[in-house]
Amino acid sequence: MSASSTLRVAVIGGDGTGPEVTAEGVKVLKAVAQHEGFPVELKHYDFGGERYLATGEVLPAGALEELRFFPAILLGAIGHPDVPPGILERGLLLELRFKFDQYINLRPVKLYPGVETPIKGKGPEDIDFVVVRENTEDLYCGMGGFLKKGTRDEVAIQTAVYTRKGCERCIRWAFNFTRKRNKKKRLTLVAKTNVLTYGHDLWWRTFQEIAKEYPDIQTDYNHVDACCMWMVKNPEVYDVIVTTNMFGDIITDLAGIIQGGMGVAAGANINPEPGGTSMFEPMGGSAPKYTGTHQINPIACISATAMLLEHTGYEKAASRVMRAIQYVTGHKMKSQAAGKMGYTTQQVGDLVVEALDLPDHQT
Repeated sequence: MSASSTLRVAVIGGDGTGPEVTAEGVKVLKAVAQHEGFPVELKHYDFGGERYLATGEVLPAGALEELRFFPAILLGAIGHPDVPPGILERGLLLELRFKFDQYINLRPVKLYPGVETPIKGKGPEDIDFVVVRENTEDLYCGMGGFLKKGTRDEVAIQTAVYTRKGCERCIRWAFNFTRKRNKKKRLTLVAKTNVLTYGHDLWWRTFQEIAKEYPDIQTDYNHVDACCMWMVKNPEVYDVIVTTNMFGDIITDLAGIIQGGMGVAAGANINPEPGGTSMFEPMGGSAPKYTGTHQINPIACISATAMLLEHTGYEKAASRVMRAIQYVTGHKMKSQAAGKMGYTTQQVGDLVVEALDLPDHQT
């Protein structure tokens, strides 16, 4: 996508504080587009808990076909206290991931300046790695069922699914990403090959085969439980981690805490193929108790906006946003916790917009 072409973005504010943080992401997106001289076309959608309660539908007819024409979706958060768990998650989040084949979940784990980590003695130079999580297989396929449900003899079966195609395309993408990232050039496979001897054996063999094509990349392996220990003890050993869907879901929440909490953690669900639709979101959830209080931290959503820009080909704009974010966290905000930032949600967004004007040496 050229710098002069129109960037088309679908915006799904979602539930709770989701619309509040996406408003700040959109504010920064519009501002950086003006700086860099490219047009942005936005379309807002009301998908989420309120729509479901009013209409009984999560995604209306034709929604997927319409969203398919956008290269990027900016999602606020999904989760409504009056909607039973699983309805919105499966009907919206997983539906979009699966139908748009967003087979890469990308989670940068970066400690911004001025942000506190619970790991004593570690700073921004120590916590800077990326988790590449396979996003369309494993236990999330929904295969399984019940036998004698509701009785004392009930049996529940949940089947994890792994395919050679699914493993290979994720692992190969991770190798290419590690090469492009060009830092430690180390890719660590995280799995549990000593216990999960079928699916994770497939991951292990595929990883070893593809590694032969990338002699410039150093490879490593961690059992998932060991990874959780090392991530806390020595996070600086990691550059890029590639892992399965279920384990990636778990370790990225641990990673979010060591980078300062979910208020700063952003992620992407990527379809890397030409013409694919990808989705970018903060990791903090809908936080309904803060709805309307203007206390929630928008930094994660603004970081997701920077990821959106980078993925859609606007690398210079993405770098400008990231520099502005780090200036604001390092020089302006008192804390990343909701209600303790020293500013309202909107004011933090304004600060990032102001910092877009700063020259590189000041940010």
